[in-house]
Amino acid sequence: MARRKITILPDLRARLERARLNSLALFRALDRLELTPHEIPQGLLRTLFEFDADCAEALFALDQPCHSSKLKAMLRHTQASLDKIPLARKRLRHRLPERVLPRLQTLEASIQATLVSGEAYNDIPGRDPQIS
Repeated sequence: MARRKITILPDLRARLERARLNSLALFRALDRLELTPHEIPQGLLRTLFEFDADCAEALFALDQPCHSSKLKAMLRHTQASLDKIPLARKRLRHRLPERVLPRLQTLEASIQATLVSGEAYNDIPGRDPQIS
């Protein structure tokens, strides 16, 4: 049986990096809001952490020299995660106390402005976050 070549969309890496940087900005902003654990919907936060881990895993896999037969399944799973992230972020924001939403938006934007592309590779084995 002939193996089909797996097509990786050319913008996948950029989308994964952008998703990780946006998540990093949100996580850092939430950390600065001084909310109690009860004020942050823990299940939704955990879901966002899992989506971030999916993106990190995909970035790691894209850097591997030999793509395994599991790559197709990983790409499908990654695409599903990328598609779900915006709604998950929206749901998290909707469940936060209304009083913090303006500050969250301001913090996220200011944090996002300071991030460098290499930070998308934080906690990814074999990548130096100081190198973009």
